[in-house]
Amino acid sequence: MTPGGDPHAHRTAIRFIVATLFIDAIGFGIVMPVVPTLVMALEHGTLAHATRTGGWLALIYALAQFLLGPLIGGLGDRFGRRPVLIGALGGFAIDYLLMGFSPSIGWLFVGRALAGVFGASFGPATAALADVSAPEDRAKTFGLISAAFGIGFVVGPAIGGLLGAFGPRAPFYAAATLAACNFVYGLAFFPETLAIDRRRALDPKRLNPLGALLAIRRAGREVLPLLAVYFFWQVATLVYPVTWAFYAIASFGWSSTMIGLSLAWAGLVMAVAQLALVGRIVANLGERRAAMLGMAISTLGFLGYAFVREGWIVFVLMTITGLQSIVQPAVMAMMSRRVAADQQGELQGLNGSVAALAAILAPLVLTQPLAYFTGPHAPFYFPGAAFVISAAATATAFLVLLATPRAESH
Repeated sequence: MTPGGDPHAHRTAIRFIVATLFIDAIGFGIVMPVVPTLVMALEHGTLAHATRTGGWLALIYALAQFLLGPLIGGLGDRFGRRPVLIGALGGFAIDYLLMGFSPSIGWLFVGRALAGVFGASFGPATAALADVSAPEDRAKTFGLISAAFGIGFVVGPAIGGLLGAFGPRAPFYAAATLAACNFVYGLAFFPETLAIDRRRALDPKRLNPLGALLAIRRAGREVLPLLAVYFFWQVATLVYPVTWAFYAIASFGWSSTMIGLSLAWAGLVMAVAQLALVGRIVANLGERRAAMLGMAISTLGFLGYAFVREGWIVFVLMTITGLQSIVQPAVMAMMSRRVAADQQGELQGLNGSVAALAAILAPLVLTQPLAYFTGPHAPFYFPGAAFVISAAATATAFLVLLATPRAESH
């Protein structure tokens, strides 16, 4: 059933999508504290070597998501959001089991590649939110995405840090169980959000990142600068999932439990900011200025992480930089306003590809400097190197947004 104008169906769809993203965040957050330990165990190597491998694992995930983002988004525009999302959830459950049972580092790479494939369903999920939201409400609705991830990161890393005491594989099994439960929930309750008369035929030329970019460009050139903003912002914020566990060990010697607690605190702060502040800030400042405020705060926060040497100060910085969670929903809402209704899935799929392209670059520009400056051949020990790069990327996003002209919504 397509919800159309049925408010109850809209609420049901939104609840499922938010729950899906919440559980995805828990699953992702659960495994973050133990990845360095698992990689070191599989490779019998040092932390610096595991940092490099962690970067390549992030890259293979991003490459799969980049290549398949427009295809998954296009499938959602053609066949509806429901089959794509539910299929991805089932795939996630199997994939987490595969990674949990990985007997060698090669299997872990296979698991991360599959996770990238299923993670491309983020595009149809955000498109489904656009389906059931008025243009003027999309910043607030997209803010639910960040809130779901924020709350998921409160729960996930905390659980992962505790489960890490039972071995680095235990969190993967827990993540598989959560994904399986969400798969069953979706089968039972998630309604289709895209009306049949709003679906479009598959165009092979638009089922790849370049084709999707050209199609969006023809539909609205105003989107292109915002895609650049989104790209630099993604590069900057990937410093957390890509390097945080390695950075925390290198800087403060934290255990997996402490890493989990720090990530949980970051998630809590972001969730509170999303639920209590984002809607009000966007309403008072507008999407553009709200995003710029979040970027300015983030730039200062990244520089703080780079040079801090006391672990307790990290929690203070996390509290201050919670307002960076304004940026993504505001930028996504600005993009969504600039394309037609039948291109929302394609746009969100392209957003996924842009984010994945950033994630291909991020391991190279973030993890490799971190590995170098914490390795034996570094001219000086500097585990904050990656955060300096993130500060520069955020400043670039700010300047591009500042130069981007306003445009009317479609």
